[in-house]
Amino acid sequence: MKQYDFTNGNIMKQMLFFSAPLLLTNLLQVSYQFIDSLWVGNLLGANALGAVAVSSTVIFTVLSFIIGINNVALTILSQQKGREDESGLKKYLNAFVVILTTLSLLLGFIGFLFAENILRWMSTPEAMVQDATIYLQINFLGILLLFGYNFIATVLRALGDSKTPLYFVIIAVILNTVLDPLFIYVFNLGIAGAAYATLVAQGVAFVAGLIFILKKKLAPFTIPFVPKKEEAWLILKLGIPSGLQMTVIAAGVMAIMSVVNSFGEGVVAGFGAAQRLDSIIMLPAMALGTAVNSMAGQNIGAGKWNRVRQISIYGIVYNFAIMLLIAILIVFVAEWSIKLFIQETEAVSFGVKYLITIAFFYPFLGINFILNGVVRASGAMFQVLVLNIISFWILRYPLTYLFSNWWGEDGIAYGMGVSFVISSVFAYAYYRYGKWKKVKLFQVN
Repeated sequence: MKQYDFTNGNIMKQMLFFSAPLLLTNLLQVSYQFIDSLWVGNLLGANALGAVAVSSTVIFTVLSFIIGINNVALTILSQQKGREDESGLKKYLNAFVVILTTLSLLLGFIGFLFAENILRWMSTPEAMVQDATIYLQINFLGILLLFGYNFIATVLRALGDSKTPLYFVIIAVILNTVLDPLFIYVFNLGIAGAAYATLVAQGVAFVAGLIFILKKKLAPFTIPFVPKKEEAWLILKLGIPSGLQMTVIAAGVMAIMSVVNSFGEGVVAGFGAAQRLDSIIMLPAMALGTAVNSMAGQNIGAGKWNRVRQISIYGIVYNFAIMLLIAILIVFVAEWSIKLFIQETEAVSFGVKYLITIAFFYPFLGINFILNGVVRASGAMFQVLVLNIISFWILRYPLTYLFSNWWGEDGIAYGMGVSFVISSVFAYAYYRYGKWKKVKLFQVN
């Protein structure tokens, strides 16, 4: 499989061809939840769909610290690729495997034990607590399979290969599509069936992907061994603030979910359906954010700062063009899209209004993905953590809470949207005037 060298060549063309498989991969990954939601919403009802939406927020929160360290892998490994340091690449890859496996098992155990307590802390409607707890605990039991599947994809992207992970995702989606109705309806497992289907699908894709990578020697994986102190220290030095970035984001999402929960089951179900579509709307911006992280990382490792600046510019231009087109399309298909998941009048009404309103603010959220991706590629994880704290806890949650108090449930979308605009200004200000370019992860060759 082709691995891009982003330190040379046409940046616009590379970004387009590297981000396209990322977009398709992200789209297929979202389809796990999309397919689950379709079956759960139509076979088990709006309350069950709401339970899955709340549970997914908790899963993301508990996994957030591991996901943050996974993001560090993209930065460190891409810089090693740009430096052409094969020995360093192999050593750091091993260190990530050891550290991430340990953390996955630990957080999975804790999450399983405290699933119901977390849901009640979030003020989850009582009618949803039992289903949400079941869904959560099953996912926590298989956390290593869920995370390992995403880690091998991150490794390949750091090395410039975005196509191979796409094939693993296709395997998982096909399995999930077949197993969902089988487990939910035929085996009569209810909401647990949706969780089992996703777990089995991603587990099989992870094992198949790992075997393929080892056989084709696409990445220098080795039998795990205890990493050196300096390797573990660098990973934790960057990983702790990066993990906290994701924790801040996830906790912010949970806080916003608590605002949504206060408006009752109809709004929760409508918000859950809209969130599934939100995640699809944002896929191009997310793919571009991952692409610029890999591309900028290799060029920072090679010391080619002019190419880093060009990568930032092309990323923002692509983001605005694509996200505005999607926002316009959403206006025409919002109601039809929401009704794919739920039919209850109150839930549909809220979901449609929320989706149409928030869609036109997403180009500004995309700016955060692009610029923070470039800054993150330098290793400035603490600085991105501060930007995320501002975005979620100084802007998004307070504004959502405030606007919803002023305008009721309609204020949820406006509060979030305004926060996107303001946070993009902060992201640009740090990118333009901050000292992230001075961060040095490795000694100059």
